[in-house]
Amino acid sequence: MQYILFLALLLAFADAKEVSVQQLFSVKRVKVEQISDAKSIKAYGFVKEDESRIYEVTPRFGGFVERLYADKIYTKVKKGQALVKVYSPEVLKAKEEYRNTLNYTKIRQNDAMLESAKMRLELLDISYSEIQDAATSPLASRFTTLLSPIDGYIFKKTLNNKAAFNAKNKLFEIVNLDKVWVELKVHQDQLEFLSQATRFKLTTPSYKEVFEAKKSDLYPQLDQKEESFTLRLEVENKNHLLRPGMYMSVQIQSDIRGYLTLPTSAVIRKNAKYFVFGIGEYEGEYVPKNVEVEVLNAETYIIKSGVREGEEVVNNALFMMDSDAQINGLY
Repeated sequence: MQYILFLALLLAFADAKEVSVQQLFSVKRVKVEQISDAKSIKAYGFVKEDESRIYEVTPRFGGFVERLYADKIYTKVKKGQALVKVYSPEVLKAKEEYRNTLNYTKIRQNDAMLESAKMRLELLDISYSEIQDAATSPLASRFTTLLSPIDGYIFKKTLNNKAAFNAKNKLFEIVNLDKVWVELKVHQDQLEFLSQATRFKLTTPSYKEVFEAKKSDLYPQLDQKEESFTLRLEVENKNHLLRPGMYMSVQIQSDIRGYLTLPTSAVIRKNAKYFVFGIGEYEGEYVPKNVEVEVLNAETYIIKSGVREGEEVVNNALFMMDSDAQINGLY
């Protein structure tokens, strides 16, 4: 009686809205189809300094700071720019010996002696221009200047004005950001796909620009807590838009090829297996089918087995209810 009353109300609603009962009960279907696309997965990572572009300014002599030019951390410097002027008794002595040897060899030629005196300055990492100045000036300068070895930013500084330092002390760490790394986590089951990946597109909330990267290295050690490996990408960064610590979203893609596919809405996961609802023997009957799938992208599954090309299945598996199949444990 309740069912008849419900059907009568439904027919009245359909007449009023000019909608057929058949349309209200219809189930949308979708065909298993072959498409050409690039397989892709999404990952997340962080910008890091390229370790091959980190330079340390470590003098081979001790001394005292006379004037500190690079007096602030994160200052941008150019290659050859003066960082600090220092007084070093050891360097001054080497300069004077070189001048004296140069004067002596003008009277008695001794190329080996002159080369040895010059080499001592070179081994102390004194710049070419300063060695030339010592050779041509009436008196050797008491001071020597430490120069930046590269264009970059001062990430670390251990000197202050009028400070003393010893040989082997790291005075500055300078980082060149023309290229940077992006490190991201990838799970074990993604390693096979990574071997086929050819394109890496990076985005960040900071900019609208899409950055291209190339695969550099897959670290060999597994992070057991996260069950993942670390993948390192290299990114050209001439405008220095990317800075260490920035968060990046990474789209990893393979080359375009053909795949048998269904939209993700047509596939449902239950008990660690994947199912679709195929057309049954009778009108309005839908039968769960076990399928083997792989992610193509966020909206699409690759169908590896279980259904054929052209076969129709229910488009929205999540809301497809088949109580008989559930009771009988079919899926």
